Formats: sequence, structure tokens, C-alpha cells
Amino acid sequence: MTTANGKIDAPTPTRPGGKAKGIVVCWFLGLGSLISWNSMLTIGDYYYTLFPVAFKKYHPSRVLTLVYQPFAIGTMAILAYNEAKINTRKRNIAGYILFTTSTLMLMVVDLATSGRGGVGPFIGICAIVAAFGVADAHVQGGMVGDMAFMCPEFMQSFFAGLAASGALTSGLRLITKAAFDKSKNGPRKGVMLFLGISTFAEFLCVLLYAYLFPKLPIVKYYRSKAASEGSKTVSADLAAAGIQTPADHQASDVAKSPERLSNKQLLFQNIDYALDLYLIYVLTLSIFPGFLYENTGEHQLGTWYPLVLIAMYNVLDLISRYLPLVPWLKLESRKGLMIAILSRFLLVPAFYFTAKYGDQGWMIFLVSFLGLTNGYLTVCVLTIAPRGYKGPEANALGNLLVLWLLGGIFSGVSLDWLWLIGKKNAF
Repeated sequence: MTTANGKIDAPTPTRPGGKAKGIVVCWFLGLGSLISWNSMLTIGDYYYTLFPVAFKKYHPSRVLTLVYQPFAIGTMAILAYNEAKINTRKRNIAGYILFTTSTLMLMVVDLATSGRGGVGPFIGICAIVAAFGVADAHVQGGMVGDMAFMCPEFMQSFFAGLAASGALTSGLRLITKAAFDKSKNGPRKGVMLFLGISTFAEFLCVLLYAYLFPKLPIVKYYRSKAASEGSKTVSADLAAAGIQTPADHQASDVAKSPERLSNKQLLFQNIDYALDLYLIYVLTLSIFPGFLYENTGEHQLGTWYPLVLIAMYNVLDLISRYLPLVPWLKLESRKGLMIAILSRFLLVPAFYFTAKYGDQGWMIFLVSFLGLTNGYLTVCVLTIAPRGYKGPEANALGNLLVLWLLGGIFSGVSLDWLWLIGKKNAF
């Protein structure tokens, strides 16, 4: 039975096994979706030694983030517009392969230049970061769209993996910094080891998505169900799992199924969820990571201070993405979500005055709270919004929500530059 807004109230048939494996694989795929970019953020202290603010005023953490986002949102806009015609399998595999090769190229650039700074290497790194943006649009939009018509635990696990990539990279960076900090060319050796581990993790995701994920019984079940509801994006994944969907059979299924809502209708029905994601990431990226590297002053922790701040954000972001698994902790009210998200903007004056007058303990507390609210609210929105839609509609809605999420990130990294106003030698 279909309601007035196009959602389906029919109960879901009994699902086959493989859910636990699916949750684990989704976690690793989420890890691979962001580990390359988090690697860039986490080695920001190394790039500040190569491209210091005082030398040619590069502002590495801000510039690299600003380069990344136009490519991510531009590619995502194209993919979201054409999502019904795109082969999801090719899209996701291409994204993970691009992540793998781009992370490897960071090591190549550093080896080719012998770890020297300068305009040339900086432009090369910016080009690689642009490739990260294109890969992110392929993977994050494709995976969220794919999991939007599966069980919500897959979506939660995927986004927990995204946060885990930040916590893992922060932990690895702290270890490599401690291990190599006092040795000759220590920071560079630590960064190379760090990027090598990230490249391996990305390659592992290519194998997991291509060979393991599509063959899980529960994944085959959901994709077969989506195909029966008219989805054309899952046919290649079903073929990889040994399930054929002949064109004439698929056409008859499409004829029987109700007409799917258009992207415009889906967006109007879920505009508050789209705004939720936009506002979450406008605030987060206006503070993280540029403000944490350049506007928090000098403290007792010295060069460890920005690394500790980034690590605290990532750890709390990861923990918070598991909170919605507890039913009484999950916020499902649309109005409640909007109020909570708007309330986060009080963090802007809190960060400003803490950076100006507070000590490092208060800053660590604020950064932890920023990460806690970011992860929790993201998972709440993305697990609730697709509920009740048919497979093709949930896929389209997932892509649209990721587009708004990336739009929020782009706006946030642009607004991040406002923190430099009034700062000496800022430009």
C-alpha cells in the first residue's frame, strides 16, 4: 500500500542471512571512502613544514580543503542528476581505484621531489586533492544511494567507518610522529609509512566491493528487491553475484511497479533533511580543520597540539555514530533534529572566545563536542530519511542528500577563511 507522499507501508519480507558480515564490510567500505582525505588532513603538520604560512602564504589545510570541494560537489551534482542511468558497480569501483592511485601518487610526488617544498610540488598535491574530490563523489554518493534501500544498520556502519578513518589516521599519525620525530628526516619517514598504509586500505576496499559485498545473501536480496521495483542501477552488481535480470523481465517489473517519484518531488518531501545535512557540515567545516591548525595559538603541547585536537574530534565523531543504535538515544523527530542542528551554531562564538582567552583544556572539550554532535546528527538524518521509499527512490534520495552534504562542506571550507580576518600576516 502506497501513502499520499509516495512511501510504502507494506511490511518487509523476511530477509536472508549475512547481515553481520554486511555490517562489517560496510564499515570497511566507509573507512576507505574517507581514509585518503583524512590522511591529507592528518599530515597537515608535515605540509606546514613544507609550505609554511609565512613562506608564500600557502595556508595548506585551507587551500587543499578548498581545492577538494568544488571537484567533489561538481562531480556529485552530475552523478546525482543522472543516477538512474548510472551503473552503480562501475561507479563505486572506479571511485575506490581513483582513491588508491591518488594516495599512491602523493608518495610518488614526495619521492620525486625528495621532500622539498615549492610551488611545483604544491600544485601537484592540489591536483591529487582534486582527484580525491572526484573519487569521493563517486564512492560516497554511490554507496549511500546503494545502502539507502537496504537495512539502516548498513548505513550506520558505513558512516561509522567514515568516522573511523579519521580516528585511525589520527592514531597512526600520532604513532608515526612519536616513532620518527627525533630521527633524521623523521617527519617525512612517518608520512611515507602513513600514506603506504592508507594506499593498502584503499586497495582492500576495491577487492571487498568488487568480490565480497555483492555476493552476501542479504545484499543480493535487497538488490533483487530494488530491481523488481524498477531500479536499473543494480543490474551489474546482481550479475556479479550470479543473478541475471533479463531486459524483458525487468521491463515487465517496471510496468507493474508504481511510477517512482522524481528527484524534485523527493527533494521537496525531504528538504528539511537536506538542510539538516547542509547546516551540520557548514558549521563543522568552518572550524575543522583550518581553524584548529592556524587559530588556536601556542600551548604547552607545542607541535602536538593540532594533532591532539584533530584526534579528539575524530575519536568523538566515531563514538557518536554508534549512539543511534540505542533506540532511546536516537533522535527521530524532524523538528527536534532541526533545533539540535541550529543550536550547534552557538559553537562559533564559543570557539572564538576560547581561542582568544581560554586554555588548551577548554579547546579540547569544544573540539570533542563538535565531533560528538557531527557524527550523531549525521547518522540520525541519513538512517531516517530513506525509510519507506522504494529502491529506486531511496537510491535517488541518498544521492541528493549526499549532494547537500557536500554543498555544506564546500560552504563551510569557504567560510573558514573568515577566521583569518584581522589576523596579522594572514594573506
